[in-house]
Amino acid sequence: MTFDATEETFERDVIERSRELPVVVDFWAAWCGPCRQLTPVLEQAVQERGGRIALAKVDTDANQRLAAAFRIQGIPAVKAFKDGRLEAEFTGAQPPAAVARFLDALLPSEADALVASGTEADLRSALELEPGRADAGVALARILAARGERDAALAILDRFPGSFAAAGLAARLRLEEDEELRDAFAALDAGDLQRGLDALIAAIAESEDGRREDLRRAVVGVLDELGVEHPLARESRRKLASALY
Repeated sequence: MTFDATEETFERDVIERSRELPVVVDFWAAWCGPCRQLTPVLEQAVQERGGRIALAKVDTDANQRLAAAFRIQGIPAVKAFKDGRLEAEFTGAQPPAAVARFLDALLPSEADALVASGTEADLRSALELEPGRADAGVALARILAARGERDAALAILDRFPGSFAAAGLAARLRLEEDEELRDAFAALDAGDLQRGLDALIAAIAESEDGRREDLRRAVVGVLDELGVEHPLARESRRKLASALY
């Protein structure tokens, strides 16, 4: 898929479309010799990827404000957008092999597709391909825990010591036997995140070191899933810090 983009259409045709598939933007001009070399290479490589990547062409002479907005210093300049954000870029003509590598890095890997599927078999296959995929491990552990295989779930989570999500889920599995915390976890599962987080944070003040650390990990795991910009995450971090210190 190749099309021309302008200042008027860029937001819709590039930024919004990039939420569905990667969009590569070729900033070019008619007088630019290297642009005439690169553009056919880009077009061929995008075509070979069967509609999984879109190519937008921006004439910098006709769209000078757009070129200025993206700080185009030299052309050809290529910028790739995913999920509404600039993902990768390069400047200057590149050989076909380099362009192919650039485009392929924008596409989901085989493991990405398996994780997106979310079935137990596919998650296990994803971990075979990429043993360090914490997202696959956490998703698989959730399936095992829901089936009552708590020890197996904990064994999976132990493989990802650097993951807040894995540490948080492991802490929750250890804490779920505590009757005092069942309402907190039930609230989280029901989507009442504030009530669940507040209850877990409140329990920290009354807890000894081991339980206290698991409570902290469980809270941090939920906050990590929410993301740093979520208003509830910001407020809960403040409450957690007060409870800990």
